Amino acid sequence: MTARNRIAVYPGTFDPITNGHVDLVDRAAPLFERMIIGVAASPGKGPALPLELRVQLARDAIAHHGNVEVRGFSGLLAHFVEEMGAGVLMRGLRAVSDFEYEFQLASMNRHLIPGVETLFLTPAEQYGFISSSLVREIARLGGDVSGFVPPAVAAALQTQWQQNHVA
Repeated sequence: MTARNRIAVYPGTFDPITNGHVDLVDRAAPLFERMIIGVAASPGKGPALPLELRVQLARDAIAHHGNVEVRGFSGLLAHFVEEMGAGVLMRGLRAVSDFEYEFQLASMNRHLIPGVETLFLTPAEQYGFISSSLVREIARLGGDVSGFVPPAVAAALQTQWQQNHVA
């Protein structure tokens, strides 16, 4: 195993980070010397939370891991992975429906960054149904998301929802 293969990047918009994301980090972190959660700016997706807040919430959620760091990025994922010196790109698969899209991304990344392998992990069963978009919708409608996200995320979403309804 080369030093490059001991560094993994786990990219996503993390809008917001969920217990499913944290579960994947908890299980993947011991496999690597260093793991970087890459929080994508993704302005085209119109994230509900600003990049700086998404980065901070992710940092709070994974603070218990000494070998995991969180960095925001914009631009091409392949460039970010190269900049980080990573040899592994980690992705989560919740359901079979995720596979086709993720397989297409992995194939494209193989062309863009040929020295980087994509690793797919599945979350524990209790997290398989959780998605950031569902969490955002529940929060937007005033529902309780505390069972799906870390406490700081639930508080941030509640604050965000209240601000949007006051304005």
